[in-house]
Amino acid sequence: MSIQIGISPISWQNDDLPELTAAYTMEQALQEARKIGYTGVERGRRMPQDTEGLRTYLANNQLALCGGWCSGNLMNSSVAEEKQLISQQVEQFVALGSPCIVYAECSNTVQGNQSVAVNDRPKLTRDDITRYAAKLSELASWTASQGLVLAYHHHMGSMIEDQDDVDWLMEDSSDDVTLLFDTGHLHFGGADVLRTLDTWGHRVRHVHFKDVREDVMQRARRENMSFLDAVIAGVFTVPGDPQGCIDFQGVTDALQKQDYAGWIVVEAEQDPAKAPPYEYASMGYDHIVKICQQSGLMINTNKQGLESI
Repeated sequence: MSIQIGISPISWQNDDLPELTAAYTMEQALQEARKIGYTGVERGRRMPQDTEGLRTYLANNQLALCGGWCSGNLMNSSVAEEKQLISQQVEQFVALGSPCIVYAECSNTVQGNQSVAVNDRPKLTRDDITRYAAKLSELASWTASQGLVLAYHHHMGSMIEDQDDVDWLMEDSSDDVTLLFDTGHLHFGGADVLRTLDTWGHRVRHVHFKDVREDVMQRARRENMSFLDAVIAGVFTVPGDPQGCIDFQGVTDALQKQDYAGWIVVEAEQDPAKAPPYEYASMGYDHIVKICQQSGLMINTNKQGLESI
């Protein structure tokens, strides 16, 4: 069993805060990611949107498509309507050999609104989540029938953020709904990172390694910062940063014991003026290689998946 190491281009090209990364290009992101050693990248908005264009773009940089964000609207839509809304992305990701689609409910999120504190995000009841999970299960069953895993992304500012939210969604949904295990969003959301992995590891099909600066996180909560303002303040960083607080060796050991075989994706949006993307992406990659070696988790560096591109 082996893993592959990918990266989100968000440190070079932040879709939610484009002015923060205006000095960088997507081409630079992919070239530098491959130079560091990453073998895959998640789709960004500033990549070609058509399938053949994206295929060529990734192949020219010797990178596989290792996932990508999908903004869900299932709270407001029927399952049939949601299938229509995401069908083009599902078809594209299947054609390009993506391991999953990264699905998050965005109809009621505050994550992109700088005028709303992350503390004021929508909080659902258990019954609300149970009803939502039934619809999500049906949608995930459909994506599976198309040949694509739906990995649900719990996210700060959204209705699935804290420990109860994650547990209830997993308990009330079918196994077709898999979990995108994001260390940084779990910790910031107040969840127990290792307990979540121990409990739901059998449902984890995609992993984001994102670290948290504890002091910034506490200040963001205390001062009622928006999610985006917390990002600008430096709440997130990469594995290996001494300012981070997450036990990535413990997480990697747990993944190894669970025979995890998939992608570990570095996703740590920061202000590049304070955290130069190449330097921090290199730090994250080197740290993951080191802890995987220590845990006995094998790394596939052969760009597996490029044959689909």
